[in-house]
Amino acid sequence: MAARDAAGRNHRGDRALAALRGWLDTAAVADAGDAGADDDRIDWLRALPFIGMHLACLAVFAVGVSATALWVALALYALRMFAITGFYHRYFSHRTFRASRPVQFAFALLGAASVQRGPLWWAAHHRHHHVHADTARDPHTPRKGFWRSHVGWFLTRGGFRTDTSRIGDLLKFPELRWLDRWDTAVPVALAAALYVAGEALARWAPSLGANGPQLLVWGFFVSTVALFHATVTINSLAHRWGRRRFQTRDDSRNNLWLALLTFGEGWHNNHHHFPGSARQGFRWWEIDITWYGLRALQALRIVHDLKPVPAAVLARARGGR
Repeated sequence: MAARDAAGRNHRGDRALAALRGWLDTAAVADAGDAGADDDRIDWLRALPFIGMHLACLAVFAVGVSATALWVALALYALRMFAITGFYHRYFSHRTFRASRPVQFAFALLGAASVQRGPLWWAAHHRHHHVHADTARDPHTPRKGFWRSHVGWFLTRGGFRTDTSRIGDLLKFPELRWLDRWDTAVPVALAAALYVAGEALARWAPSLGANGPQLLVWGFFVSTVALFHATVTINSLAHRWGRRRFQTRDDSRNNLWLALLTFGEGWHNNHHHFPGSARQGFRWWEIDITWYGLRALQALRIVHDLKPVPAAVLARARGGR
């Protein structure tokens, strides 16, 4: 009995140590050597920082609020949402336009600050989703339930790993591999920078009413949690609520409200019908802020070769709702 108890304690200690390594180094997850074991179960130890980030939002009652903090939170939401939708999704996952290596890295860095893991992980999971959308092999289909599709899949053992077989075109960039492996480095740096900036404002511009703890809570925790939940509504809601212009093999829908919240990602049925375009709002009234931003970057010669929606697809879109 004592031997079994000691073995159990050792096993729990090993799991805790593995979780700690996983918080810092995603290679520890990939090298765990037990792929396939309980892959669909939530790894609560590994998920503790994610849970803690949500709990930290409650600190708004302690730090108060200022217009400065709200503007910082809004700006970081917008910048990081564009990095996710324009680059993590439309560039890294679907290669719908071209960018230089420095530009690619700059937006990968900004995307990494979103706390949605690294660009390789994101692209690999999204490519998997398109191959298996709304089947048993799709980790975040709403057919498995709302909470599973919204957040549960993100916290599973299988969800933490990166399937490198799907991202051979991206693995050749060591800077992207570094961002993917040490995916907490950029968020921690952003949090520290916000705290320092807030303390600097408190000292040299006290009339703004901001300080370090306030910018940390609003600019990092609140903004990041809002950004995460807005992003994953495309998994949990855009396959449930909205209109189906195209009869795709999945349950994707077009939803104006989600499109506004996610800078154009809510035109999800359009996207699943033709994922090879940098534009997801196929009709003039389908607001696609990410597309407008990419067009502006192309005008400034920062990105180029934006892939349009083919004329035949646009013709079918005009004939639909």
